[in-house]
Amino acid sequence: MSDKNTPCMDILSLFTDPSVPVKGPFEQEIKPKDWDTDVSEDTSLPGSGMRHFPFVYVGEGHNRIYVVSGGKVVWTYDTGKGGELDDVWMLSNGNILFSRMAWCGEVSPKKEQVWYFPMLEGAECHSLQPVGPDCVLMVLNAPKPLAVFVNKVTGETVYSHEIPYDPALPVHTQFRRIRLTYDGHFLLPYLEMGKVVEYDKEFNIVWECRSERPWSAFKLRNGNIVITDENEMCVKELDRSGNTVWMIRATDIPDRFMSSEIFDRPTTSPLSAPGATSEPIGWQSCVRLENGNTVLCSQGDYGRGAQFLEVTPEKEVVWALKNWKDLGPATSIQVLSDPGIPEEPGSCTR
Repeated sequence: MSDKNTPCMDILSLFTDPSVPVKGPFEQEIKPKDWDTDVSEDTSLPGSGMRHFPFVYVGEGHNRIYVVSGGKVVWTYDTGKGGELDDVWMLSNGNILFSRMAWCGEVSPKKEQVWYFPMLEGAECHSLQPVGPDCVLMVLNAPKPLAVFVNKVTGETVYSHEIPYDPALPVHTQFRRIRLTYDGHFLLPYLEMGKVVEYDKEFNIVWECRSERPWSAFKLRNGNIVITDENEMCVKELDRSGNTVWMIRATDIPDRFMSSEIFDRPTTSPLSAPGATSEPIGWQSCVRLENGNTVLCSQGDYGRGAQFLEVTPEKEVVWALKNWKDLGPATSIQVLSDPGIPEEPGSCTR
């Protein structure tokens, strides 16, 4: 029995139950990618590989949801071609909640579809967050982007607020992440407009900072904001005054964990790491663990680098997972053994 603050640990057996079908009724099989048989797990890397901890994750460019436990992939769910998976949550009851760009969904461990939310024409959703047992917060990319709360049981939109945005910019690159914080604020990284803004319940700005291309952000209990910027190729923690109190750049990571090719092309951006590429390596989100370490998700240069890195505050890599036979690229991860109630905003630092 797990600690009460790690509810997902108690339901992992649901994913390996013999009654779980190979393919769910609404599951849409995806074609294997080039990396599927390229590279088996690199056991020479630090940490204990796929046994390091149990997790659920998704990655852009590969429309399959993975649950990893006991050193192996124990469950997958294919969501079909087109669009992209950007956000995923295992709920306390074991259901998997995810965003799929053109729609959002929730499936049970037995691969039953329990919630489906299609986007209206011209709209996209790249991020969602469970709030309580029945509600979901989403950011809807649209000509007039919205933050919405939807009741999954009734289907009712119980809250909707327009998000200030430049209408001249494309819809697709508006937002990749939204988070409701522990104190009831909305945290939004503006991917295209180059800023991260924290709004209160009435959408008044309470905190703001510039960042070149922020993909994700979350708020720590001390009020600091952790941002992953894919152009700056870094994860940075800022205090309430906007000062950077911690940062790790791609150039801080030893070459053996990454593709050497990512540094071959110079960038004209003054904010990027010295010698960095003008094309992002795919650091899109991260999580802060209870022990203070940070787990970075990476697209891994599609087969050349590690998909996951755990780094200490001193920037030492204590876990690296590179396995392109069993896994795909990584965009978002939930570490199931780390304390946090998924349905309680701010409980999971991601």
